[in-house]
Amino acid sequence: MEYALEVVDVSKKYEGFALEQVNIKLPRGYIMGFIGENGAGKTTTIKLILDLIKRDAGRISVLGKDNLTELNQVKEHLGVVMEDSYFPDNLTAVNVNSICKNIYKTWDEAKYEALRKQFSLPGGKIIKEYSKGMKMKLSIAAALSHGTKLLILDEATSGLDPIVREEILDVFLEFIQDEKNSVLMSSHIISDLEKACDYITFIHQGKILFSRSKDELLTDYGVLKCSEEEFAGIDDSAVKGYRKNSFGVEALVLKDKIRGRVTIDRASIEDIMLYHIKGAKRQ
Repeated sequence: MEYALEVVDVSKKYEGFALEQVNIKLPRGYIMGFIGENGAGKTTTIKLILDLIKRDAGRISVLGKDNLTELNQVKEHLGVVMEDSYFPDNLTAVNVNSICKNIYKTWDEAKYEALRKQFSLPGGKIIKEYSKGMKMKLSIAAALSHGTKLLILDEATSGLDPIVREEILDVFLEFIQDEKNSVLMSSHIISDLEKACDYITFIHQGKILFSRSKDELLTDYGVLKCSEEEFAGIDDSAVKGYRKNSFGVEALVLKDKIRGRVTIDRASIEDIMLYHIKGAKRQ
């Protein structure tokens, strides 16, 4: 299997925080959602991938190239969108095109114009007068218009209304119709990731708790609802987190380890994340 991104045993230590042996593998042609609470290490990991900060250990490969010694060879094909727009407020969308075609050898003016029109972005209006959603659409249009093979997004849909998010997700799904293209997407909006992603990577306190196919996660996990007496009979290895309420117990469980006639509801990706972080653990 070919990988658009490989992060292998990567560590980075700060005072009071550490990434510890982070491992991520994103196959070509897929979208990976990168989830975790604030401060878990998502942005630090992305900065390490982009060589904006130096790692202490491990290795990172971007589009088959080492990100310390060969990243310049693939920058033309790497699109990056952060939470805030990186274009000066006094520019217009037309100006962005004029600048980028002199920066990127692979700049595709026709594709940029097609995306600009698809996103209904006015060519002559200065960016300062754009809404947050329009600024994000402009950043995405630019990021996808220079032979992009890997798109990396850090909270790019944060603060946008559902209609704009839906429009942007459709563009990402269209982008990966070419099996050479891939997306790494960090977001707090888990419903967006559940809708669009093929893989989910979950980081908590600097450690990867899992990096797996979304379909496998949704198949393997369920939310058990039962009485405290019934819960006492559940094998410890089946329980990933639980909470008690006035009706009994709700627990995130591995469905294939549950025996007996109990109610198991579908677990969402958000359920899986929250029970891992907030749920009580069996000792």
